[in-house]
Amino acid sequence: MKIRPVILCGGAGTRLWPNQKINIAKQFIDFGGWNLFEKSLIRCKGPLFDYPIISTNIKYLKQIRKFLRKHKINKYRILLEPSKRNTGPAILSTALIDDIALRQPMMIFTADHLIEKLNIFNKAIKKNVKNLTDKNIFVFGIKPKNPSSDYGYFLTKKKGKINKLTKFIEKPKLTKAKQIIKSKGYWNSGMFYLRKDSIINNFKKYRPSIYKNCLKSVENAKKINKVYYLNKNWFSKATAKSFDYSILEKSKDINAIKLDIPWSDLGSWREISKIFNKNKVKYINKNNVYHRPWGRYSNLFKGNGFLVKELYVKSKSSISLQKHHHRSEHWLITQGKPIITINKVKSNKKVSDSVFIPQGAIHRIENPHKVPVKILEIQTGSILKETDIVRYQDIYGRVK
Repeated sequence: MKIRPVILCGGAGTRLWPNQKINIAKQFIDFGGWNLFEKSLIRCKGPLFDYPIISTNIKYLKQIRKFLRKHKINKYRILLEPSKRNTGPAILSTALIDDIALRQPMMIFTADHLIEKLNIFNKAIKKNVKNLTDKNIFVFGIKPKNPSSDYGYFLTKKKGKINKLTKFIEKPKLTKAKQIIKSKGYWNSGMFYLRKDSIINNFKKYRPSIYKNCLKSVENAKKINKVYYLNKNWFSKATAKSFDYSILEKSKDINAIKLDIPWSDLGSWREISKIFNKNKVKYINKNNVYHRPWGRYSNLFKGNGFLVKELYVKSKSSISLQKHHHRSEHWLITQGKPIITINKVKSNKKVSDSVFIPQGAIHRIENPHKVPVKILEIQTGSILKETDIVRYQDIYGRVK
């Protein structure tokens, strides 16, 4: 029996657009001819998988259909949630539709993950299918490349050939994250692998009220052109809880599949900066490099509401002390040791440090050292032009 991929695609992506009118859902952001939802669809097209089930809301239906057509995916099912109830009801509702066989293995993806080395990932899925039962759940863990407070973690204990999950740790502080990594903790990716009957049995046991309301919502859904319109009256009665809180923290039969592959949920502009920095060579050409007295900048990519640049600040140089009325900036230091001013605070930065410049903050980059400074800059806002610069001080005489 093939594995049924489920793609959770209801997130709004507000973390990337704080206090801004622009609010593009992360899974649909164009990162240069690709987006995370498309990557998710491509991931599910292999011979290992059955046709996909997509859980979303009516706001994204048009976009989802557009990308299904683009990638020539003709067989699929879409479940439309009439209200936000978090991942617990979303996952359960997909499992309850008749299109999925009772003992069919299900792979729960989220639409905003970037996963590389898919051959290793798929090999782990195939290898563990024989270990699925009508009660257990497998959680995918990613070996951390660095301590981070952006992700949750878990610890495991070996039992035969299975990694039994012993503890979840929610987004710890950096000092705690370092200790967890020393204890061989893994990032909790939020991807789950289990059978349909396991989802049903766990909800019946631990969240019977959610089970009852989701079942009624599916039974009373309208099905039109491969789309299930879940019943609003029943679905809204389901408690809004994540799958983690609903089931994982209660079940005693949670296992881990531990992977050492490149993975990110691209949940911050820092993580997005790393992707553009890794692939910046393909974006640079002689037409998008601009020279300034302090060095130069290259426009790498312009997306909807954001602009990616690389700044190159020469030795003994600095940009002007300035602010912007219409944009914020997210900086990732990729070379050198700049001194960064934000309002009246100066700080020394090093490679891999990130800096956020809020809209309206007075700021500057100084490079007093011999090694040139390189910074990947992502601007977000309504106006992303050089005209949106108000200078206060400038060693090159550019203050009007």
